[in-house]
Amino acid sequence: MRLLTWNINGIRTLPMYHPWNTLKTGENILNELGADVICFQEMKSSRQALEKHVALPESYDVFFSFPTSKGGYSGVGVFTKTACVVPLKAEEGLSGRLQSVLKPPLSQDERITCSCPLAHEIELVEDETLNTHNDLAVLDKEGRALMLDFGVFVLINLYCPNETSDTRLPYKMNFHLLLAERVRRLVEIDKREVIVTGDMNICAAPVDHCDGELASNKGDFWIHPARKWFHEWLDPVGPMVDVVRRCWPERKGMFTCWNQKISARDTNYGTRIDYFLLTKGLLRWFKNGDILPCIKGSDHCPVYIDLHDEIVTESGEKLLLKDLMKTNGEKCDPPRLATRYWDEYSGKQKLLSSFFGKKNLVVAGSPPIASVVTTSIPSSAGKAAKTLLSANEESNEQRIVDDAKEIISISDPSGSSQTLSELLPFVPSTPSNLAASSSPQPDIAGVASNHSNQAKPSSSTSGPPKRKKMQADSNYPAQSSKKAKKGVPAGKTKVKGGVPAQPKLSSFFATSATPSSSQNYAASEPDEDLTPTSSLANRDSIDVDAFLDDAVDIVPSPSSSQFSLSVPGSSQNGNGKGKNAHAWSTLFARVEPPRCVVHNEPAREFTVNKPGPNKGKTFFICSRPVGPGYDAGRDKRLREEVDPHYRCKFFKWSSEVRKDALRESERKNAS
Repeated sequence: MRLLTWNINGIRTLPMYHPWNTLKTGENILNELGADVICFQEMKSSRQALEKHVALPESYDVFFSFPTSKGGYSGVGVFTKTACVVPLKAEEGLSGRLQSVLKPPLSQDERITCSCPLAHEIELVEDETLNTHNDLAVLDKEGRALMLDFGVFVLINLYCPNETSDTRLPYKMNFHLLLAERVRRLVEIDKREVIVTGDMNICAAPVDHCDGELASNKGDFWIHPARKWFHEWLDPVGPMVDVVRRCWPERKGMFTCWNQKISARDTNYGTRIDYFLLTKGLLRWFKNGDILPCIKGSDHCPVYIDLHDEIVTESGEKLLLKDLMKTNGEKCDPPRLATRYWDEYSGKQKLLSSFFGKKNLVVAGSPPIASVVTTSIPSSAGKAAKTLLSANEESNEQRIVDDAKEIISISDPSGSSQTLSELLPFVPSTPSNLAASSSPQPDIAGVASNHSNQAKPSSSTSGPPKRKKMQADSNYPAQSSKKAKKGVPAGKTKVKGGVPAQPKLSSFFATSATPSSSQNYAASEPDEDLTPTSSLANRDSIDVDAFLDDAVDIVPSPSSSQFSLSVPGSSQNGNGKGKNAHAWSTLFARVEPPRCVVHNEPAREFTVNKPGPNKGKTFFICSRPVGPGYDAGRDKRLREEVDPHYRCKFFKWSSEVRKDALRESERKNAS
């Protein structure tokens, strides 16, 4: 039996990475992971935002805990493969008081244990206002814990708080203290074995931190209160055993989390904060465990453990895991916390999408072949009427009619309506279901869409009617011919049927026949075939970089019928570009990246995304990756601990690089 934990950093972003983007459903993603019990952290979603294929995969029972007030944040989930294991009980949170989903609330028999932690029995940490969490349910409101009872053990899936600021530290510490108290009660009072898994957001030892082995960090590594608590909670001092580290006691670089903003995963510059912690009574069932750094899709990687399916005790008794889990291959229903009991999936509540789904309207007693209902419209109305189709879905004709997105019924001048067989000759029709029209068949303007596989026309029709050119009306003006006729100036279009034809694109670029008072040139009509491309090709060359600065001064040339761009400080023959044009050319040219001072290598450009006065600005830093001992600055790294093989502290704003390039160009011109 395999158990797997993974902080996925958002259930909606996971399918954006390979190979998950090739898998179409949530069940396929779970199957690819290949575990019987899968624990996700940092779902970053909500009950309302979950897609059905994620919340209700066919082969799994699913349990979630989301924040009660802040959607799209935190959140944990457990997926259990129905064919292998079904939990006996399930509940949210660690306090034993959270009832965010269930109505009615869990009864005492449905809870994993009746022994819940009490605030006055825990030495909670005071916050900055000298208050403590007297109500432990407050620690469960961020959707950070799920507890499932599998008979032989109780599984606790966790996403522990991160210390984002000093004010957040009391909340983090109180959450850990609540966890320790809940596990203590399960082990000492209820005599249960426990598996704690998930993102603990704490490094267990210096070997689990990328900079933990540096001399400046080794001495005070355990000073941090969270690390000190964790160290005392783990074996040999505490009750929990870090089984993955027990498999690989001397292994370095066994990290599970990396900072993606600095591409730390490329050099394995990370931390190990994802664990499987077992009580000592479960060690005989433990087989092996490891991390899976090759699996991408998050800033964390999965961690797994395998349990023996059977063991032999010292007395020779053979024990089967499925027997102790009280499943024994029998199919049973999951606890009431499972998503299959949610109202939106149990048939008690309609989904919003159901109101927008396609509905097949089948009239009782309708003929097996498509029938057409048309409405006669006087020709003066000027609008087409849509055709209402009702058909038997089993008929082949209905399949053809369904594919037609718009069928227009057009009346002749006498007022009689057209039938479907006259509009679409490829639709099968028989005298029994389609009444033949006695009025002459008018010309048809067009049909919205045709079926990809058209059937042969009925013998009663002579073929599809020919399309006539659309006549102009108030809604559709007549179109001009592709080739302009001689003698018609640009912008002057012929009038057909009393409606002006559509003007040509070139007419918008023609010079005005009557120049304004501010224009002191004689305008001439351009050739109809003239385009901006041909105009620019025939004129003299222009310094484009200088033009960018003076674009507002573009005016038509008085001596040419073609376009002309006037740039101050330069002539039409390309002479006299001057220092001003060269300066602008240098300013808008591509900036060559500077070289870092330590490695003398081209720097790499980044953009500031953090909100503030510098957001959107670009800067250059050393292009080498980060690693143990990279130069993080004098305030963070001792000079004797700096490793020159990794990133140096070079930094320069892109604006400064441009200014330096402009000064260098001016210096060269002056010399």
